Amino acid sequence: MKLKGKVAVVTGGARDIGRAVCVKLAKEGAKVVVNYFDSDADKDHTLAAIKEVGGEAIAVYGDVTKQEDIDNMVAKTKEAFGDRVDILVNVAGGLFARKTIEEIDEKFYNLVMDVNFKGTVFVTQAFKPLMTEGSSIVNFASQAGRDGGGPGASIYAASKGAVSTFTRALAKELGPQGIRVNALNPGMIATKFHDDFTKDQVRQNVANATPLRREGRAEEVADLVAYLANCESSFLTGNNVDINGGLAFS
Repeated sequence: MKLKGKVAVVTGGARDIGRAVCVKLAKEGAKVVVNYFDSDADKDHTLAAIKEVGGEAIAVYGDVTKQEDIDNMVAKTKEAFGDRVDILVNVAGGLFARKTIEEIDEKFYNLVMDVNFKGTVFVTQAFKPLMTEGSSIVNFASQAGRDGGGPGASIYAASKGAVSTFTRALAKELGPQGIRVNALNPGMIATKFHDDFTKDQVRQNVANATPLRREGRAEEVADLVAYLANCESSFLTGNNVDINGGLAFS
């Protein structure tokens, strides 16, 4: 119960890594705001999983690219848990499709950049007034932001690179206020993301090239988020932490 009494907001919290993060934070004692967008069933599953571990949570629908939805998330959070947020985890993001440079159009560019980067910026801006000394922000970048990602992922990789740089800049800006900002760079994690966009043979090849010889699990990523969210990591800020089984080293 290292987060007992804390309030946590998790964007994209209804499935996969987001769900694992919500459940882990709740298990550690945090009251959790689960942001979701496209699936009532996923949201209900996440709330049930949180209840199962004895946690307390609300779910709030919201498109992180729309200011009015972000403002509603803030209002619902304050209504349920008061005027303080201790932990913000910006998980919401997506690849949406693999496209070569010839196939990218402005609509696709805006979609990927808005969900992965714009959402992180403006959700953080909206919740920052509720955060005080000792608070922690954890952003989700990606190994793709470091190495360019797989075929057809150039805009996704660029958006995640932007998240990495934003994390470093914000750590400098908010550090004097006692607010820490870190990001994660997940490698190949077994989620719907790769079920949808990565061929089985490619996944196997990546696993075989990884020193631990497997894909990661969402729960392992959630454990790292919980560490960055609690006081045990109190002197860590501005970091982009790799979690990839040894496939790439900082």
